[in-house]
Amino acid sequence: MAFAARGSGPPRPALTPPAPADAEMPREALRFHAEAVGAQVRLDAQRSTARRRATFHGGIVFSQRPVRPGERVELRVLCHERGWVGGLRVGFTRLDPERLTAPGLPPFVCPDLEQQSPTWAAMLPDGCGLTGDVVRFWVNRLGRLFAQVNAGPRLLLRKGVLMGAPLWAVMDVYGTTKAIELLDPTVSAPTPTTPWVFSGEPLPEPKATAGEECAICFHQAANTCLVPCGHTHFCSCCAWRVFRDTAKCPVCRWEIEAVAPAWDPPALGPGVGAQL
Repeated sequence: MAFAARGSGPPRPALTPPAPADAEMPREALRFHAEAVGAQVRLDAQRSTARRRATFHGGIVFSQRPVRPGERVELRVLCHERGWVGGLRVGFTRLDPERLTAPGLPPFVCPDLEQQSPTWAAMLPDGCGLTGDVVRFWVNRLGRLFAQVNAGPRLLLRKGVLMGAPLWAVMDVYGTTKAIELLDPTVSAPTPTTPWVFSGEPLPEPKATAGEECAICFHQAANTCLVPCGHTHFCSCCAWRVFRDTAKCPVCRWEIEAVAPAWDPPALGPGVGAQL
């Protein structure tokens, strides 16, 4: 009986090992959703830039796909416009933008969209959304919303994001923030090296000029931002005292989760001090 020599016969094709069952598919680069945009928003052709045309609101935009827990949403502030109070809002929502109509969007993500839907967002503290700043934000598996500005520290913006369902990134090109650009984190891009300064101690207290007094003591300059509500009507000493005593914003009664510097304190509106 004849036997074939070992190794003879036609060559066998090389076998490719199967991919692990839990291997992640490549992620599509984040872009703005083409249709679900605020009344004042205009997108560029690539849907990577969102610009607010006029006024200070109507700037809500969404990511075109869900964002995974821990995935960084990275953007650059392209234009900062003075004259308004407050700026960029960021967060996440369970609203599928494919099912939204632009005319049905409210003018603000905070508090309007939050009150109407399962949405969690917060304003970045004043002074960290200037032209050229790179902002990264994400939600972890514990439902905590974080942000980082340039090479600065990680900031906890809020807690309580409900996990277990797809979440889309939502941004509000609001107030002092006039235009933003989504960046691709997989493409190397220079990050501004100047960190946004965050301190756990009260700031030095400058004397207030007319219209910039703290709404509590009416003596020191209003130079501090309460996170996440964004109210900036207080000096740092009064803000830290309120944080320690009640942890509730004196204006809106939102829970205070952090106290941060504010570089452009607003002039107090009529009756603000009287509300406290």
